[in-house]
Amino acid sequence: MYEYVHGGNIYDADGLPAQGVLDFSANINPLGIPGEVRKAIRNAIPDCVNYPDSQCRLLRKRLGETLGIRPEWIYCGNGASEILFRLAYVAQAKRTLVLAPTFADYGRAAAAAGSKVDYHQLRREDGFRVTGSLLRSVTKRTGLVVLCNPNNPTGLLADRTLLTAILDKCRANGTLCVVDECFLDFVPHAEQYTLLGLTEQYENLVVLKAFTKTYALPGIRLGYCVTSNTALLDALYLTGPDWNVSTLAQAAGVAALSVPSYLEEARQLLATERKYLTGQLRQLDCVVYDGTADYLFFYASRDPGWADLLRQRGILIRDCSNYHGLAPGYYRIAVKQRRDNRRLIKEMKEITKHVCTFTSRID
Repeated sequence: MYEYVHGGNIYDADGLPAQGVLDFSANINPLGIPGEVRKAIRNAIPDCVNYPDSQCRLLRKRLGETLGIRPEWIYCGNGASEILFRLAYVAQAKRTLVLAPTFADYGRAAAAAGSKVDYHQLRREDGFRVTGSLLRSVTKRTGLVVLCNPNNPTGLLADRTLLTAILDKCRANGTLCVVDECFLDFVPHAEQYTLLGLTEQYENLVVLKAFTKTYALPGIRLGYCVTSNTALLDALYLTGPDWNVSTLAQAAGVAALSVPSYLEEARQLLATERKYLTGQLRQLDCVVYDGTADYLFFYASRDPGWADLLRQRGILIRDCSNYHGLAPGYYRIAVKQRRDNRRLIKEMKEITKHVCTFTSRID
């Protein structure tokens, strides 16, 4: 039977309170949907009597203006994950290389397209950072490489020089390289890390991005990719149905691009709250990794079963033990606004107090 492996599953009522679930398992912009986007979605409802623009012309035009990229190099989809599956089918790679740990759908998309998945294990001794050893894992047999920057679930950035070296090796081997930058907009000085500016130089590069996390729109489903490989873009249109981006989603995307101050406000909030949560978690004897995204990755050496115990109190966090290459004790939490972060920490401290008291009685 199919098993859902992602965060954000607020629909499984088993063991959850009837109301007031606080979801730290999905990494969504804590500012919520911008007001301009809400208004655009409402205003677009009358247009839903018509089929949506299958080529997302206005949205691609606005994206091109915002990113400084040719609109014809942009493909829009029903979230980044849908594009990922299309890319895997288009690539038809015999072998696909992904990191471990990383987002599960990279491997799922490759396997669904009939590719063998090779995992490059990130080492705990290296703090789960991407190192130069990744270059050795890219071989002539590798047809597709999928990387995430910053990586999910660690939130750690890969060195841009290293990514460029990987692109060079991929190009020499005839390998397609997909770099997922869905969380990069939350990173301060993101322009220093993005590979968007290299898409013209490297036809084997595809940069994947989404509105989902950045603008708190997971229920709308809107993502896009950028590549100068026009043959690949044509193939993406052919590898699935038309009208995969709804009228409401296109309107939301256009409106979101008109509020750049929203992202800067989010980055400032995240910097403050990430520091607060990091300090609090370390007081609870958790090893917190210094990520830069809108989530934190941590390890609890004395793990009371955080996910289950917090769930009983109406809080969801991401148990990362089902990530390839991770053991029990690893967790990921979204960074939210202070009132929500305080509630999480308060509940964790209460659980710690209860567990310690219970353990003392047994001893």
